[in-house]
Amino acid sequence: MKKLALSVAVAAGLIGLTACNSDKEAVVESKAGDISKEEFYNVMKDRYGDQVLQEMIYEKVLSDKYTVTDKEVKAKVKELKDQMGENFDTALSSSGYNSEADLKKALKIGMLQEKAAIADINVKEAEVKEAYKNYKPDLKARHILVKDKKTADEVKAKLDKGGDFAALAKEYSTDTGTAAKGGDLGWFSTGEMVPEFEEAAAKMKKDEISKPVKSEFGYHVIQLLDKKEKEPYEDMKKELENKLKVAKIDQNKVQGILDSEVKKADVKVKDNDLKDSLKSETATEK
Repeated sequence: MKKLALSVAVAAGLIGLTACNSDKEAVVESKAGDISKEEFYNVMKDRYGDQVLQEMIYEKVLSDKYTVTDKEVKAKVKELKDQMGENFDTALSSSGYNSEADLKKALKIGMLQEKAAIADINVKEAEVKEAYKNYKPDLKARHILVKDKKTADEVKAKLDKGGDFAALAKEYSTDTGTAAKGGDLGWFSTGEMVPEFEEAAAKMKKDEISKPVKSEFGYHVIQLLDKKEKEPYEDMKKELENKLKVAKIDQNKVQGILDSEVKKADVKVKDNDLKDSLKSETATEK
């Protein structure tokens, strides 16, 4: 999904300015002179107009044909929050989003584009059943990562004697991203961790602490905090089918699909300054 360069507030502001009856009205007043709405709008349009207009057109056109519900967007946000845990707000800010509402707006546009991209992709029932067979429920764990086996054994011995996992993570762990929060990794799915870590965690019982597990990063002492239950096939069928379709998306064809949807909608950009907004990146590169 392409990241929005502007906040929703800025995009809305651009549209709002175009509807103003009095473009000469000042946005800023000063002894050095005023800045009118017209001046402000023209600068914003020159700097960001093409991208904002393109994103708005895609949303308008795709929303007319495909549906992304608030429930779907909220589920996606919850998924991100589960994965990032306490890091969610920091990640939101560092990614350039001004608010959760801004993120939801971007997610909706990305999900609409995704639905357009998979519209003509088919998967067989056998593929879905195979995916279900191989599906492993999400896990929630924390770990203490150290460089050598000797230190890992030392940490494990302290835990076996009743040592506080979070405190030991802060003291020993070389994973700077999780050490400060007691080694908490949040929820993760298959493929998000190194194979050795996932294999060990998948075999553990809730609250169990592992023996040191070696990976390319060093030695992990893992505690499984929670494990989701594998739901019945019929309950997961639609989700698995969608994931299989998404996996088959040809990224080289996505822009062509979007261009086709815009063409079918007979979109005409009336502002001459923005007439090139819908030129695809692939077309521009040629």
